Amino acid sequence: MAKTAIAYKEKMKEISVLSLICSCLYPESRKNIMGDFEDLDIKTINKRASGQAFEVILKPTSPVSDGSHCITSPPKRDVSLEDIIKKLDAAEDRRRSQEAEVLRVLAEKREHERDVLFKAMEENSNFSRMAEEKLQLKMEQSEENRLAYLTAMMERLQEKERHGQEVRRNKELREEVTA
Repeated sequence: MAKTAIAYKEKMKEISVLSLICSCLYPESRKNIMGDFEDLDIKTINKRASGQAFEVILKPTSPVSDGSHCITSPPKRDVSLEDIIKKLDAAEDRRRSQEAEVLRVLAEKREHERDVLFKAMEENSNFSRMAEEKLQLKMEQSEENRLAYLTAMMERLQEKERHGQEVRRNKELREEVTA
């Protein structure tokens, strides 16, 4: 297939750009230009809106033509058992190295995932610890506020008690003075 493509490219190089343009502009002269190639058959396909369309068909090579373009018989090589074993060993080495590379990449990913997991756990632990400390601080502040409130209430009660004792003493003194 590759040799056919190469032969096709060589033939297309032989057709100049100018002759292709001329063949599009002057279809009658195209038949003369395009028909000169022995192993190419060029047929016009229905005209399209974008311009002319052609189908290029490569003809099979004749037995008289050069054998270098023959696709059917690949070049023969002497292949020994040692060469085959060497190639198999090389293929096995490549497979092992690729497998080792895949395992290395997987191990790196696993290590990275483990690091990310540990970091997330550490951040979660830090967050939990900070939240607990904040809650403890609020509870302490709340407790302090409550104690301060209770202390203030006790002082007010004591003041009222003292005031009540003064009022009773004054009342008793007044009663004694008036009596």
